[in-house]
Amino acid sequence: MKLLRINHNNIIVLATILLLFLLYAVGSIRYTGFFSMQVFLNLFIDNAYLIIVATGMAFVIISGGIDLSVASVVALITMVSGMLFHQGAHPYTVIAVSLAIGVMFGASQGYLISRFKLHPWIVTLAGMFLARGISYLISTESIVITDPTYNLISQYKIRLGGGNFISISVVIAICVVVLALFVGKYTAFGRAVYALGGSEKSAVLMGLPVARTTVLVYTLCGFCSALGGIVFTFYTLSGYSLHLMGMEMDAIAACVIGGILLTGGFGYFIGPMLGVLCTGIIQTIIMFQGTLSSWWTKIAIGFLLFLFMALQRMIVMRKEKEKTAVAKSQTQAAQHAGNL
Repeated sequence: MKLLRINHNNIIVLATILLLFLLYAVGSIRYTGFFSMQVFLNLFIDNAYLIIVATGMAFVIISGGIDLSVASVVALITMVSGMLFHQGAHPYTVIAVSLAIGVMFGASQGYLISRFKLHPWIVTLAGMFLARGISYLISTESIVITDPTYNLISQYKIRLGGGNFISISVVIAICVVVLALFVGKYTAFGRAVYALGGSEKSAVLMGLPVARTTVLVYTLCGFCSALGGIVFTFYTLSGYSLHLMGMEMDAIAACVIGGILLTGGFGYFIGPMLGVLCTGIIQTIIMFQGTLSSWWTKIAIGFLLFLFMALQRMIVMRKEKEKTAVAKSQTQAAQHAGNL
C-alpha cells in the first residue's frame, strides 16, 4: 500500500486538516460538551451558506481573479426574497428569480472583465456597491419572511441517529462541494480554470477558451452567491440590506486557509469547506469560553491568514527554485551535447 507523500502540492491542505483536528482537540479538552457530534454538525448548519459562497469564490481565485461582491449579492437575494414574498410570490418562483439574479450579476461582471480587460478588483468592487445599493433601495428595514415553505425548510431536521441532526442547507452545501470537486478534476472547464490561473498567456497559446472561461467562472460564482443567499434566507428567515457586511473577506480567508493560492492556478475545492470549519471551530471555542469578545475570532483568523500566506509563499519559492534548477540542468545538458 502506497503511503501518502507530503509535498508542496498537498502540504497546505494537509496543514489545514491538521489545524482542524488540533482546534477540535483543544476545544474538547478545555470545555465540557464540546466533544459532541452535534457540536461538530452545528459547524455545518451555521456555516452552510458560507461554504457555498466560498466554493464559488474558489473557482474565481484559482482562475487568477477575485470577487468582492459575493456578500452584497447574498444580502440582495435576501431582500429580493423578502420583497417577492410580501407581494405574494410562490416560493419556487422566488428561488428561480434569486438564482437568475445571481447568474446575470456574475455573468455581467465576467463579461466586463473579459471583454474590456478590466481588473477584477475594480469590477467586483463596483458590483459590491451596486448590489448593496439596490438592497437599500428595496428597503432599509429588515423584512421578516413568514412563507410556510421557507419556514418548513428552515425548521426541518434530517435525523442522523443518537439525537443528532443536520438541516437541508447542509445537504445543499455538501452537494455544491462534491460537484465542485467533480467539475474541477474531471471536466474540460475545470482544467481550463486551473490553466487560466497558472498563466493566461499560456492558456491562450494552448488554444483554451480564455474569454468564455472567465465569464463562466464569474457566472458560477454569482450562482453560488445567489444559492448561498437562499440558504442564508432559510437560516435567518429575514431580508436585510446590512446582512453579512464584510463576509466577502471571510470567503477569501476560507479559501486561503483551505490551501488555495491567491496567485491562482492551484488549490483543492475541498479546501474552502475546511477553511470555513476551522474558522467556525474558533468561533465555537470563543463562544464556549464565554468571557472573550467575538472580535477575537477576527484576530485568530487574521493570525491564521498570515501563517498560511507565509506557507504559500514558501511553497511558491520552492517551486520556482526547482524550476530554475531543472532549467539550468537542461541548459548544461544541451551545452554538453553540443560540445560532443
